[in-house]
Amino acid sequence: MEAAEAAAAAAVDGEEGGVSKRSWYAVGERAVLVPYLREHVPRYHEWMQDPALLEATASEPLSLDQEFDVHRSWTLDPLKHTFIVLDKELIDGEFVVGNPHTEAMVGDVNIYMNDPDDLRLAEIEIMIAEHKRCRGKGLGQEAILIMMAFAVEKYGIHTFRAKISESNMASLKLFRKLGFKDASYSAVFKEVTLDAPAASLPLISPLTIGSW
Repeated sequence: MEAAEAAAAAAVDGEEGGVSKRSWYAVGERAVLVPYLREHVPRYHEWMQDPALLEATASEPLSLDQEFDVHRSWTLDPLKHTFIVLDKELIDGEFVVGNPHTEAMVGDVNIYMNDPDDLRLAEIEIMIAEHKRCRGKGLGQEAILIMMAFAVEKYGIHTFRAKISESNMASLKLFRKLGFKDASYSAVFKEVTLDAPAASLPLISPLTIGSW
């Protein structure tokens, strides 16, 4: 294994410099990405009662207890990193490190390092659940760019992949706008796979990254 891949594997294992990878946060111009905490689960559960979101995320409806179980599994999964997306304009007062700021939750963004032959390839997903409160703010695009910049810095990711339903034209348009190219199509799942090398993407920099 090359040195860069070894470093990425070490980060995936859970800690970097003694800081748990589940404690990182990142701040952009309009969005703040914070760890997915237990305090976020009830609101997240409310979102996932929406049939449209269930369809868009290919998810099944869960009870609140099941949602807490899923949260725990996500938190412990060494090959996944999840952030809750906060809208800065909805934060009561100033952003406080360690405060879950549930009042400002608008969605989540995830990366999966699920290719055992290449831990520096990450699948990325974005969900903006609070469309009415966020329309026209560009939060989805900024959250994606922040997450990718974070993933490059902390995991050494060199390639990003997005798998999007062919009916989700808004997401397809967004990822293509960012520079992702169509790589394949699944007729079975009616899904488009898009790839982009990290070096070709307009990543947000400088980026404020810290830990709780």
